[in-house]
Amino acid sequence: MSGTSAGSPTAMDEAIIRTAETTLETIGRAREAIHSVIFGQEDVVDLALTTILAGGHGLLVGVPGLAKTKLVETLGTVLGLDARRVQFTPDLMPSDIIGSEILDEGADRRRHFRFVRGPIFAQLLMADEINRASPRTQSALLQAMQEHHVSVSGERHDLPRPFHVLATQNPIEQEGTYPLPEAQLDRFLLQIDVTYPDRLAERRILLETTGDADARASAAMTSEDLMNAQRLARRLPVGDSVVEAILDLVRSARPGEGDPLTDQLLWGPGPRASQALMFASRARALIEGRLSPSIDDVVALAEPVLKHRMALTFSARADGQTISGIIKRLTARLGG
Repeated sequence: MSGTSAGSPTAMDEAIIRTAETTLETIGRAREAIHSVIFGQEDVVDLALTTILAGGHGLLVGVPGLAKTKLVETLGTVLGLDARRVQFTPDLMPSDIIGSEILDEGADRRRHFRFVRGPIFAQLLMADEINRASPRTQSALLQAMQEHHVSVSGERHDLPRPFHVLATQNPIEQEGTYPLPEAQLDRFLLQIDVTYPDRLAERRILLETTGDADARASAAMTSEDLMNAQRLARRLPVGDSVVEAILDLVRSARPGEGDPLTDQLLWGPGPRASQALMFASRARALIEGRLSPSIDDVVALAEPVLKHRMALTFSARADGQTISGIIKRLTARLGG
């Protein structure tokens, strides 16, 4: 890693050095606590934890029955967050998520409006099957995700701190769904693909979840611990080589540069993808017990960061090309 003044742990200020060891230990305990309950999804757990440590929101994509709901519940318990779940359906209205005003009558018989908060006023919200709700409802949630507040009748209501959304999406049974537009997908820091567990992990699931006692998570952090870890992640030094790798990767994933590989793309990632890679690389380094990200972090996070921010041309799809395949070829150029 080049640039000692920017990329070496010795260049960190004393405040980071004093708090880093304790924070790393706390994150390590939280990671172990989650893995002790969620079996066979190690990469998914780490990516979800990366999303939260980076201060972002995540989109979990997978078929039913892969413990997505349990993952969010476990994250809430382990990280000491107030977690809630909303099942998205076609008849779900924005007020069902945000809240609404009701007319109250006081003891003096004077009437006034009182705001009743919706489930979005949680520190960790699971938006289950987000693509089942109407675009209007999706937009209400995604606007709140971006702005960290809601407005009802001209009054601003701030969301809790920290505030994170983990939304799920079923890649099958698309009838009657409202796919998220590209601009809204871009609000998610990572897209986390939840795949089937391998045989050994599924055997463990079978043995440990069908008895009379089920594994339960225990708190390893508080919300204040989490916010301290998030602040630390933002202050980690990033070397020039990592910065250049992020720029090279994101810019090479855009069409119109004359590259035969990216000529197969209809559109590519914008600057928010570069920011997401920077945030997520720092968070991944912390999860793995390091105080500075590396190019390996950029390579490992390339697909979760870029996949939902790119689209293939019709001819590329007809030729059997995939976004994942193009990202792998682009990251191979980084030498990570």
